[in-house]
Amino acid sequence: MRSWHDNWQEVFPKKIRETVLATLPKQHRLEELTRFYQLLGDYPHRTGKVLRGQLLLLSTTAHGGRWRHALTVAAALELFQNWVLIHDDIEDASEERRGSPTLHKLAGIPLALNAGDALHVYMWDLLLTPPVQTLPRADEILREFVWMIHRTAEGQHLDLSWIDEKRFDISEEAYLEMVTLKTAFYTVACPLRMGALCADQEPSEDLWKAGRELGVAFQIRDDVLNLSPGISYGKEFAGDLYEGKRTLILVHLFAHATADEKTELSERLGRSRSLKRPEDIERILELIERYDSLTYAQKVADNKAKAGLRQLREVAADFPEKRASATLIGLLQTLSHRNK
Repeated sequence: MRSWHDNWQEVFPKKIRETVLATLPKQHRLEELTRFYQLLGDYPHRTGKVLRGQLLLLSTTAHGGRWRHALTVAAALELFQNWVLIHDDIEDASEERRGSPTLHKLAGIPLALNAGDALHVYMWDLLLTPPVQTLPRADEILREFVWMIHRTAEGQHLDLSWIDEKRFDISEEAYLEMVTLKTAFYTVACPLRMGALCADQEPSEDLWKAGRELGVAFQIRDDVLNLSPGISYGKEFAGDLYEGKRTLILVHLFAHATADEKTELSERLGRSRSLKRPEDIERILELIERYDSLTYAQKVADNKAKAGLRQLREVAADFPEKRASATLIGLLQTLSHRNK
């Protein structure tokens, strides 16, 4: 019999998706509610990395637990990712998600927003079922989940408020704090911690620190990929510029541009998406290249990834399941330098 390790890259995403989709309703006697159910399943059916759920299962296994015991928590984490993405796409006026039109572009904002709210509830359905509630540290897992959602919302508020106030005077420190809250916790740090809890182990502080560094590196790399031509990774090229997102790339650019260039950049980036023209994006990209801001951001991502991986290797030396530990480290190392 093949062990979990022989085909985990196929089994883990498949089992997580199956658990997510099994939670969602499919049919209703009212045709319109059947349509509603189809909206709920739209993002979960789209091909994604299922990264967060996989990290949680690998962390559980590395800590000596059984991955099947953590499967429902991993599925809840992916449901969290999906409803947050629906809301995030509306807030950012995004056009594409995972290579297809965003849900609010397909169904309109009111229906998409309601679908996101409903997925939020189904997430709690999973967390309050026996597979989770019978785990020895069920209460701690729930508290971790709630804490994670609070921090994500705080980070999202910072990000959105800067756009709303048309602020470009963002320091690197402020950006890193925002992205830690918005992305790093729910992408890496919390999945690693919840994986330990699912294995009935107390997650170490060093594991937490490693997850934060790796989560920040992941997001910065994501920002770099978005402005790297010729790379297809499921998002619209230069979508961050159309949406006016504050990234480390722009932080570096504004820190080095001339006064006149800063004024020009603020005007071009401050326009609403519908008013941005291709020449606006071309000009911004030209200045990004002039000041080597992509290279700088990638260097910061590399340093964060290196520090996080070093710390993770030190922590993993005490994990009981060495094969799973090596796989977990390998996955995070690959993600830190991904091209899609």
